[in-house]
Amino acid sequence: MELLLRRLSGEYGFEVANQTGQQIRFDAAEEIGGLGYGVRPMEALASSLAACASIDVLLILKKQKVIPENFEVKIDAIRKEEIPGVFKSIHLDFLVQTNASLERIQKAVNLSLDKYCSVAKILNPTCEITSSITLF
Repeated sequence: MELLLRRLSGEYGFEVANQTGQQIRFDAAEEIGGLGYGVRPMEALASSLAACASIDVLLILKKQKVIPENFEVKIDAIRKEEIPGVFKSIHLDFLVQTNASLERIQKAVNLSLDKYCSVAKILNPTCEITSSITLF
């Protein structure tokens, strides 16, 4: 994997691009000079956890021939007060519109967070990761 990060805007406005040209914009908190150019790095990390788990969940459900009509994840992340401000906990609420049972969705979420999600494995030593499912 190769990525390129470039400073583009203000003191802390960055853009990172992958080898296929896909981009993400980053910026620092406003209180230290960020200008709202992009997401903060820790927001991106919490989002990466949700995205990684979502890919796993949707792949598992697809193998079971379950295709949700709608799929979202609400992320609630809490950081430690001391420096460095690593995550203390992250809660993922999977909002799924489907006819599948809660048990089937729960099994897919558990498999992702406990076994398959690389981001969860990186965060697990220092961060409690919990989840819930809301079916609609």
